[in-house]
Amino acid sequence: MLSTTVEVREEEEGGRLGTLYRRHADRAIRLAYLLTGDRGLAEDLVQDAFVKLARRLAHLRDPDAFDAYLRRTVVNLANSHFRRKRLERAYVERLKQAPSPEVEADDPGMRDDLWRRLQALPERQRAALILRFYEDLSEQRIADVLGCRPGTVKSLLSRGLERLRGGMRGE
Repeated sequence: MLSTTVEVREEEEGGRLGTLYRRHADRAIRLAYLLTGDRGLAEDLVQDAFVKLARRLAHLRDPDAFDAYLRRTVVNLANSHFRRKRLERAYVERLKQAPSPEVEADDPGMRDDLWRRLQALPERQRAALILRFYEDLSEQRIADVLGCRPGTVKSLLSRGLERLRGGMRGE
């Protein structure tokens, strides 16, 4: 009678999933640790496995099969983890091998310098550059906005860029 009361109390505390967790978690953590070599990661993988299996718990016909489902889920999650890590390492390697840009885009001093140089341009050149590169308008649309011909827009853009480049090079 006493053991039945203890089992009922355990069922009430964590429900069916809690009971399964207490029964299978240690073994699953050992398996995940052997797969990964990292205790924290092993615990996380087992937690994730239980979350995934909690959704399917109602459909589990054979309670003895839970251990096999859990084992398979832990192995799949470990494989997914290593696959993700492999992709991350490959991405980082590609970034390391990529040529670095000549000019740092996030340099606040350069941004301020560019802003000052842009403000020093004549109004029509500045407007043409802003409409082209900030608003991403075509030359025809810029011509419509500025009330001039597309050839004039090309000239304004060319001269404005040349003045900006010359100033940035120190000429």
